[in-house]
Amino acid sequence: MKLRTLSALIMTLSASGFALNSAHAQSVGDDSYLKGAYVGASYGWLRVDGDDEFDDDKDAYQFNLGYSFNEYFAVEGSYVDFGDYGNDLANADTDGYTLGLKAGFAINDRFTVYAKGGQLWYETEYSVLGVNDDFDDEGMYAGLGLGYVLNQNWTVKFEYTLYDADLDTGDAIEDLDDAEFSTDLKQAALGIEYRF
Repeated sequence: MKLRTLSALIMTLSASGFALNSAHAQSVGDDSYLKGAYVGASYGWLRVDGDDEFDDDKDAYQFNLGYSFNEYFAVEGSYVDFGDYGNDLANADTDGYTLGLKAGFAINDRFTVYAKGGQLWYETEYSVLGVNDDFDDEGMYAGLGLGYVLNQNWTVKFEYTLYDADLDTGDAIEDLDDAEFSTDLKQAALGIEYRF
């Protein structure tokens, strides 16, 4: 199901890119369009890894808003829905907000590479052995990405991002001796970005 959804998204983005390139025979050699506000969205897989084997493969959605100061630096905020993950004994639903910096450079007129990182604020609703609770905390994130410029407004991107989160269940289940799930949320996503 996920593979079909991702394949459909890739085909739609590719078709849109070809249509946009045909409709807008613009030169992207002029980097002035890289300055200013942009919005974007992405969909991809989430890998949850922790030292307690609290892991699974799930979907993740992200919406971002940013401002590029030039072709090299931008500030970017996002909303991330990490979805549901876990198993019958311990499961969680996490979403959060990020704010950070993005730095990159153009390889050529079409391809760009970038790195990003910053602060993550998140909320997790979880159930451990039938005990339900929620948890608010903050962490850090860092990622790498590759962008393909369709024209001066549209860019397709692929990103791999690591979110560092600790799920402390000590308050929920005292007899687990303050067990802590140290969890890394790893997201690989395909998305699209629109520059105003």
